[in-house]
Amino acid sequence: MATTADFRNGMCLDIDGQYYFIVEFLHVKPGKGPAFVRSKLKNVSTGRVIDKTWNSGVKVEEVRIERRPYQYLYKDEMGLNFMHPETFEQISIPEAVIDGVQFLKEGDTVEAMVHAASETVLTCELPAHVTLRVTYTEPGLKGDTATNTLKPATVETGAEVRVPLFINEGELITIDTRDGSYVGRVKEA
Repeated sequence: MATTADFRNGMCLDIDGQYYFIVEFLHVKPGKGPAFVRSKLKNVSTGRVIDKTWNSGVKVEEVRIERRPYQYLYKDEMGLNFMHPETFEQISIPEAVIDGVQFLKEGDTVEAMVHAASETVLTCELPAHVTLRVTYTEPGLKGDTATNTLKPATVETGAEVRVPLFINEGELITIDTRDGSYVGRVKEA
């Protein structure tokens, strides 16, 4: 058990059977009345952010969450199969708990949040930016670099993203996995 004095960003709490990460918190000592703590909590399973106010000194249940890297191997009927790069332990993770799963390709490394006591995977995050090859898009015309117009393009994982008009098939692009937006073109060495 921990108290509100032990709060820190990234700490995981069990509130009514749901797991929440502390996004931010603030200890408030008003001139009149008892001290309290204002916090923003992010639900691990849904990603929803809520505001919660605690009286100072209240006991809360802390959950031990470990962040572990896993390398993506392949997909089968059980889900997506991953391997820990140091122990070579293989696990299967359902697609629903992986953020940005449409940008995941074989060999990519993800960071999984694992409940330490039960060894269950709560969520899985891809890196913020990934580099993928464009497999299909309409050809660009000369002089299409002047506007901010976007066109649809399919990348090697099968996901569809919006790219500028000057991007052609076969080019490498960087994509933000959080919202699926185009970041930039990658020069090939």
